[in-house]
Amino acid sequence: MELRYSAGRVISPEVHKIGILAVGSHLENHGAALPIDTDSKIASYLAFEASIRTGAKFLGILYGATEYEYVKHGIHLTPPALVEKELIPTLRKAKNNLNLEAVVLVNGHGGNVPIQDYLDDVRGKLNLEIIFNNRIVEIEGPHAGTGELSMGVFLGMADESCLVEHCNFEEYPEVGMVGLDQARQANEGIDRGACEVQEQGIDINRKLGESLLETAILDIVKDVETLLK
Repeated sequence: MELRYSAGRVISPEVHKIGILAVGSHLENHGAALPIDTDSKIASYLAFEASIRTGAKFLGILYGATEYEYVKHGIHLTPPALVEKELIPTLRKAKNNLNLEAVVLVNGHGGNVPIQDYLDDVRGKLNLEIIFNNRIVEIEGPHAGTGELSMGVFLGMADESCLVEHCNFEEYPEVGMVGLDQARQANEGIDRGACEVQEQGIDINRKLGESLLETAILDIVKDVETLLK
């Protein structure tokens, strides 16, 4: 069978050698208005949309996630366990079954950032080029705050009627990480975000949500184009 690699909307027939895998978190609290798998759904949307625009292979989502030890708002694996038990087996299967040469990891969960320290080892073991795209994490703002909530509303997975309840930081300490004292003490960035949420509150802005998502998608597309070069 000779496959038609140039068929359909693809930026190049060579793009079929590139995969896009979402990396999120399925099991962590996001206040009253957002589901516990918010990060996974956002990462999946970004990865899927980028695959449509480029023609790269959509690989789905990694089931596991990791988190900094001092952030207590969900159920996560350690970075080594995530890499060895989830990431490497998933990428190996994708490479072997789809004849891939490169992968973009689309991260939607800040706690996954430490796996970047392991990617050189993964590249060596799998002989696979890997780009870690962290754009949405970099621009979305505090956890379960205005940015993430606005994206959730735009995507249709947020309950707008729960906004007042969502901002009850005693009941939902993970929102903005306002009530996660250990995390705030350990990380200045987290503390700044928490202070921002306490001072400015949380709003719903659909245009902001759409803009954040589009910015991240365009960044992923650029990564695909970089791998093609």
